[in-house]
Amino acid sequence: MKTKIFMIAQLLCVLTFATVLSSCEKDSRPEPKSVLKGRVVYDGQPVNVRSNGVQLEIWQRGYQLFTKIPVYVNQDGTFSASLFDGNYKLVRLPGNGPWLDNKDTIEVELRGTKELDVPVQPYFVFQNDTYSKGEGKVSATFNLKQLNTSRNLERVNLYIGKTTIVDPNNNDGNAQEVAANITDLTKPISLTVTLPAALAGRDYIYARIGVKTSGVGEMLFGAPQKVMLK
Repeated sequence: MKTKIFMIAQLLCVLTFATVLSSCEKDSRPEPKSVLKGRVVYDGQPVNVRSNGVQLEIWQRGYQLFTKIPVYVNQDGTFSASLFDGNYKLVRLPGNGPWLDNKDTIEVELRGTKELDVPVQPYFVFQNDTYSKGEGKVSATFNLKQLNTSRNLERVNLYIGKTTIVDPNNNDGNAQEVAANITDLTKPISLTVTLPAALAGRDYIYARIGVKTSGVGEMLFGAPQKVMLK
């Protein structure tokens, strides 16, 4: 019986030592110092999206499997990832952004810091957007250009809020127009939001337009605009 107890105690010591050693090895690993950063672009210009809504995937081949590294795209279309030097594959996640799916892989050889533009083709883009204030209201006027006819327009929105992070999940007021009421894309579209009590008395707010394509989860946005109220 004593022999069994002694063997169990030895085994526990070995397991504890192995766990501590493994933990020390993880803690002593160097932090990644190389940086892959860039923009999601159309026609050389960044594509604005919802904050923390759209992902890219970076893949690296390991000893046995590919390792996936998800990278969120910022609302201004930029992204950044800290990585170790190496060879990677960057993938535009299908069905994730407000653009056509593109299954092409972008090969990335990373040594230090690298900047990269990731091209996409949105279904719609904004043109000639302007913003103005009225008595207790904020308005936006813009043109909407359809780049691809494989999917239809669902709606357009105007969001307003206290900060530059303005989207369906972060706003203090919004207005929308559905596609059925937008019959001619050659004509400007106007949207107006009545200022809610939460924004009353402020010197300024931020406004941002968005377009929703039918059957596509994420919206495409304009850049947030500061609108002076006083």
